[in-house]
Amino acid sequence: MADQVNGDAFVAFERVQKSYDGETLVVKDLNLTMPKGEFLTMLGPSGSGKTTCLMMLAGFETATHGEIKLDGVSINNIPPHKRGIGMVFQNYALFPHMTIAENLSFPLEVRKMGKSDREAKVKRALDMVEMGAFGGRRPAQLSGGQQQRIALARALVFEPELVLMDEPLGALDKQLREKMQFEITDLAHRLGITVVYVTHDQTEALTMSDRVAVFDDGRIQQLDPPDILYEKPQNSFVAQFIGENNTLEGVITSIKGETCEVKLDDGQVIDAVPINVTKEGERTRVSIRPERVEFNKERLSPDAHTVKAEVLEFIYMGDIFRTRLRVAGNDEFVIKTRNAPDQVRLEPGTQIEIGWLPEDCRALDAS
Repeated sequence: MADQVNGDAFVAFERVQKSYDGETLVVKDLNLTMPKGEFLTMLGPSGSGKTTCLMMLAGFETATHGEIKLDGVSINNIPPHKRGIGMVFQNYALFPHMTIAENLSFPLEVRKMGKSDREAKVKRALDMVEMGAFGGRRPAQLSGGQQQRIALARALVFEPELVLMDEPLGALDKQLREKMQFEITDLAHRLGITVVYVTHDQTEALTMSDRVAVFDDGRIQQLDPPDILYEKPQNSFVAQFIGENNTLEGVITSIKGETCEVKLDDGQVIDAVPINVTKEGERTRVSIRPERVEFNKERLSPDAHTVKAEVLEFIYMGDIFRTRLRVAGNDEFVIKTRNAPDQVRLEPGTQIEIGWLPEDCRALDAS
């Protein structure tokens, strides 16, 4: 989904900066627009600025510079409760002394809604998250997964057009978290709501989002749909942060249009796609995904580029084999191959040749 011009944007950050001490910027010159109905995830390590951006959008933090707009209107000076935004947090934030129905009714009472309308909306929201029978219970009587469903229902009960979610599945176990990921995205798409979702979990971001904004050091490093982000990282940070990734260090020896030649630190020479390298003699870190590498000669493409490697470890993982190798001085080079009848099993210490297509190898910045 292409970025929108500001006139069509439902959510817009325009040159937004945030500093807590007047000196250090935790968000640096953020420009970001979202169309209606998009599920956008802000992904990044702790301290990267993603949660601060969410809190500025919610109104719990104030931008030091720049403007935040919702449906074309500046919301910089509008208090949180008047922005009409739904919020879901990791800790659920349910009132323990209220029943589930009362928890859901509360944001409607604040909006001065009549009793019969409140009851109808509460019922609809509970049914949406398949919790219709739980209205009379209190939060302490529910499991973590059930409480998170209620927190989601409460964010949706007043039918907001925008819902913000801050690490909402962080407290759940792996299996339940995966189930809730699909439930949330399905619900968001069915209702046509716009979602801004914050997480540090890359799998969650790739699974749930229409687009992902990868944050580091207060800036968006890349903003793209999940497949583009994974297959075509624009810099070393994104390549390393998203999914498992192999890197080899070297120097650019030539650049010719869509390809460049890289001399690896052990002297081997490979071809790659030049992404953010510009000249001969420049240091680079090439990036190759583990599933794009092959060591079974029968499966190697005639166009594949081959390099020498030594097997260090061969691990059976059920559906895949994970082979760790020493390649051009890197002892953490990994190949993932599916568990197939013709899969070669390799012993540690074996000297082999591995290969990949040049278009699957990206020459990125050395930093």
